[in-house]
Amino acid sequence: MFIAIVQIPMTKRPRDAAVESARKTAPTYTALGGKGLLKKYYLNGDAGGGGVYLWESEAAARAWYTADWEKRMEAAFGAKPTVTYYDNHVVVDNEAGQVKVD
Repeated sequence: MFIAIVQIPMTKRPRDAAVESARKTAPTYTALGGKGLLKKYYLNGDAGGGGVYLWESEAAARAWYTADWEKRMEAAFGAKPTVTYYDNHVVVDNEAGQVKVD
């Protein structure tokens, strides 16, 4: 598995506004299930917004975060996003009661 963390410098939004925005964009990320996206966690905090994405592979992640994607995000949020990539070999899943090793 592979993790990408997207950070966008922006003002923290009120909870209702953050949820509304996430609901509007969720179909985009649901559709990425067929392209290797396993999960997306929306971020909203004092350090800005963004997301934590769990991908099947590095190739799947890097195929999404293109120069065109960066331009769309900058146009939408008024700030340039940063993406940090991580290999993810072990997941502790307390909900499922499992430790998963990739």
